[in-house]
Amino acid sequence: MDFSWLTNLFTSNESVAHIALLYAIVISTGIYLGKIKVMGISLGVTFVLFTGILAGHLKITAPVSILTFIQDFGLILFVFMIGLQAGPGFFNSFKKGGVTMNKLAMLTILLNVLVMFGCYYCFFDTTDEDNLPMLVGTLFGAVTNTPGLGAASEALTTVFTDGNAPLIVNGYACAYPLGVVGIILATIAIRFITKTDLTQAEKELDSDVEETDLKPEKQCIILKNNNFDGKTLKELRHTLDKEFVCSRLLHDGVMIFPCGSTRIYLGDVLFIVSMESEADALVTILGEKCEMDWDDVGEGKLISKSVVVTNPKINGRTLRKMHLNRLYEVNVTRVNRGGIVLFASPSLELKVGDKVRVVGREDAVERVRKLFGDCVKTLHAPNIATIFIGIFVGIIFGSIPISIPSMPVPLKLGIAGGPLIIALLIGRFGHKIGLVTYTTTSANLMLREIGLVLFLASVGIKAGDSFIDTVVAGDGALYVLSGLLITVIPILIVGTIARLHNKLNYYTIMGMLAGTYTDPPALAYANSVCMKDAPSVGYSTVYPLSMFLRILTAQLIVLLACG
Repeated sequence: MDFSWLTNLFTSNESVAHIALLYAIVISTGIYLGKIKVMGISLGVTFVLFTGILAGHLKITAPVSILTFIQDFGLILFVFMIGLQAGPGFFNSFKKGGVTMNKLAMLTILLNVLVMFGCYYCFFDTTDEDNLPMLVGTLFGAVTNTPGLGAASEALTTVFTDGNAPLIVNGYACAYPLGVVGIILATIAIRFITKTDLTQAEKELDSDVEETDLKPEKQCIILKNNNFDGKTLKELRHTLDKEFVCSRLLHDGVMIFPCGSTRIYLGDVLFIVSMESEADALVTILGEKCEMDWDDVGEGKLISKSVVVTNPKINGRTLRKMHLNRLYEVNVTRVNRGGIVLFASPSLELKVGDKVRVVGREDAVERVRKLFGDCVKTLHAPNIATIFIGIFVGIIFGSIPISIPSMPVPLKLGIAGGPLIIALLIGRFGHKIGLVTYTTTSANLMLREIGLVLFLASVGIKAGDSFIDTVVAGDGALYVLSGLLITVIPILIVGTIARLHNKLNYYTIMGMLAGTYTDPPALAYANSVCMKDAPSVGYSTVYPLSMFLRILTAQLIVLLACG
């Protein structure tokens, strides 16, 4: 039986079937191997890079032009989906304690670059023009930042216009495995350097955790302050100068639906939702706190229901401008956004995907439900138009040349930086121009991971041909050593400063460092040793800015130092 067709399928580099098979084998093998844990640590999806290198070394490849296209498109999709999801948190991360953590993240990134240059001048021949670009790849392997590698690779093509740009992915591959392990080990070392007791650190979280301004507090209050007897809720709100929602009111044993003109009297029981920071003050001013089972009062005349915003016309509108109390006779008490419960402040802008808690008569709540949409099926599919509009604008934005003195070529944010910035802006402000930016977490992760594995597989296949010569016959051991120093030294310095000088909680520091290095395995380890969400908070606080700065510094280093 003639099996030449099968042989041709694996050896004919030009055929679409061969290219599809190549990526399918490289990606699936890499993902399965990446699940193998050594001492509880795995490389995850990044192992796709190494299976790609193996395929390239075995001469199982595809045309360079096709590999480059898939690589670049995968990078664009990856960074855009990151930016779209991180957009709202990116701007909120500069509030309160987030400023301190972002400053520490910036210091860490600066130290990473300084240690890289220190290794360059101490260990390498500075007359060889390939050594510095290779160390740039080592830098981004050491900090486990794949988008930075993509941005640096793209910048090198503008410097080496003859097409002979160094394959810096070899340096990245040398440093990455120890980078993943080094981040975790260095974080553990901080615990001993600062003499931190883990039990005490977890107790600190109960007293030191920073509360969000919009975290809601529900309570029943009996009015006992004579000064407010007979006042309307509108007058009460104006006199107290505090934001709160009174969703239900018990007067003479009858539960009524209150509005701004409703008068309250001594002995009335008010069901109030307010910002947590103001809850105690309201009790002190109005009267005293009590317990009340509202389900047993008023024969169920009022209901409380969670309604999902799926109507694009609601996107970006504030509760104040919607006049729900006056027009529909309902109250909105709180909003669940991405798992975070927010107080329904009048200035809060609703977004598609929000789960809104509505209180009122059943028919009124039903009218509001229809207004908001409440059609969960429409949320299951990502908003493809918004994604590709953003990518279109991002590529144009990233292609704008920015002339900087002493730089050989103009700076461009490129296909990594441009889409990332536009995605951050769309994620935060897209609703103001009519763009629905909501994408389910699963859809975002799916698109992001597809982009990442396409990028990693492509750069691995392209680098595989020269990888062995670079690592074994070249300065592979020095790249590994340099990568380890780039990983560990900044963590030890910044982690110690954060703990001893800034007095940050140790678990928050673990998450902050994992976010600065954009390293999910380090976050997974931090979450495994801490029962609270402090590591995740620290990670998400610095992750967006760190990702942006990693991509920007990649371009700056290449254009300033390698040009």
